[in-house]
Amino acid sequence: MTLPFNVFPLNYMSMKKINIMGYTQPQLEELMLTLGQKAYKGGQVYNWLYKVRQYDFNKMTDLTKEVRQRLDKDYVFDLLELEKELVSQDGTRKFLFRLSDGNPVETVLIPGGDRTTACISVQSGCALGCRFCATGSMGLLCDLTPGEIVGQLLGLRERFGSDVFTNVVMMGMGEPLLNLDNVLKALDIITDETGLCVGARKVTISTSGINPGIRKLADLGLKSRLALSLHAATQEKREQLMPVARSYDLDSLMETLRYYTRKTKSRVTIEYILFKGFNDSMEDVKALTRLLQGIPCKINILAYNPVEGLDFIRPTDEEVDAFARKLYPRLPAVMVRKSRGTDVNAACGQLAAQRQMRRN
Repeated sequence: MTLPFNVFPLNYMSMKKINIMGYTQPQLEELMLTLGQKAYKGGQVYNWLYKVRQYDFNKMTDLTKEVRQRLDKDYVFDLLELEKELVSQDGTRKFLFRLSDGNPVETVLIPGGDRTTACISVQSGCALGCRFCATGSMGLLCDLTPGEIVGQLLGLRERFGSDVFTNVVMMGMGEPLLNLDNVLKALDIITDETGLCVGARKVTISTSGINPGIRKLADLGLKSRLALSLHAATQEKREQLMPVARSYDLDSLMETLRYYTRKTKSRVTIEYILFKGFNDSMEDVKALTRLLQGIPCKINILAYNPVEGLDFIRPTDEEVDAFARKLYPRLPAVMVRKSRGTDVNAACGQLAAQRQMRRN
């Protein structure tokens, strides 16, 4: 029997125990070797942890009683606590988790036709300070560990079953490429056939444009997909939206994307949020066309999801469609993505930012 979704294990508060949640299979194999066991026993623990979702060592029946007792003495499963769940009229579900240190983490479950996407966080808060983003107003509270990243998906499966999501996007709170080591360990568990068994092509890493991280992903040869949050096609406008553009300007960023697409032989998804009166003119269409010329990509156009206290204005659906129609003949793959969960503040960081303001 597995634990309820929104409670900690009974031995959670034992600070002397080491949290095993987020261990990769090689780490668990090494652990079993230190206990005088064969390495393959680590694979058995790995299966119990991520496939079976069993968080009681004493019920891992293919381990000897002695090993189970030693594991239970020294290790613990540090699970996320569910603080709040909101359900939108369109079926989107938003979850606010609390980490063991009290910091908030958001996860969103988005149904859409024949697939359901789990949008997960990689940090609590974010250091990049994008002007339109509620998460950016929080600052960076902490990096998530591999166990806290994977734990969001385990929590969803614990609550709704193993088939609750088909796709995963690291597009929630935080910048994945600024927590890359932990993201890569989590990705290994998520895509491993004996782990969470999500196909690598069904996992997307979204970045605001961290050039060294993009190049590292290219060199690693990962099969996961890459999305870039672009949102403006000129350096001046992008700096107004995203301070990170001062460190990685558009010219160097586009060259990095070219390197990535050449190395991986895959296209990049360009995320372009439309702000009424800011980046939605014909001049913006032309600038975006020039910028992306020759880069294998598809472009997702999204209407801005308003955040209380920020001055940006959401365009109408008709204005979004009109912008996409102007862009499509010039660039080969243009999609309009409808905002989901607007009635439950499903935009990145909204729920956590409200909670943080209340705490402050």
